Amino acid sequence: MDTFSTKNLALQAQKKLLSKMASKTMASVFIDDTSSEVLDELYRVTKEFTRNRKEAQKIIKDLIKIVMKLGILYRNGQFSPEELALMERFRKKVHHLAMTAVSFYQIDFTFDRRVMATTLHECRDLLHQAVNTHLTSKSHSRINHVFNHFADFEFLAALYGPSEPYRSHLRRICDGINKMLDEDSI
Repeated sequence: MDTFSTKNLALQAQKKLLSKMASKTMASVFIDDTSSEVLDELYRVTKEFTRNRKEAQKIIKDLIKIVMKLGILYRNGQFSPEELALMERFRKKVHHLAMTAVSFYQIDFTFDRRVMATTLHECRDLLHQAVNTHLTSKSHSRINHVFNHFADFEFLAALYGPSEPYRSHLRRICDGINKMLDEDSI
């Protein structure tokens, strides 16, 4: 039996094309202005923390690739009912993470990096389960790269610390996240 499918071929081409073109311009097609502002701020704070522009760009580029590939898989109906349930759990966990991140910023002395790191790792694990059969090992390593960076205890301690420029970055990130929560886009 010939297993050739133009639908599968087109899906693979879209994913491959996105891998090669995950730039800010391409992302603007898929990502709204508020999300773009949050990503820009995540880039700035990552660059500040790592002191490495290339590494910061790679982390954000990997994040954009993940988001865009998820969008393609979802729009093309590639998820099974079980995977859709996992994606819904992932979406709820990300929503919870966003609310937690903002409340830790807004309410002094509540920040707990273990809570943030644990929630980020739970999001990562749910995402791996949901896309297990759809993405390559390279994409799975991108997921690890992104989530492990943002869940790093030292990064979280710096981000939520009282010193500048981290405090300003966190304020802008939380302002964007709050707006996304109000618009129900996260």
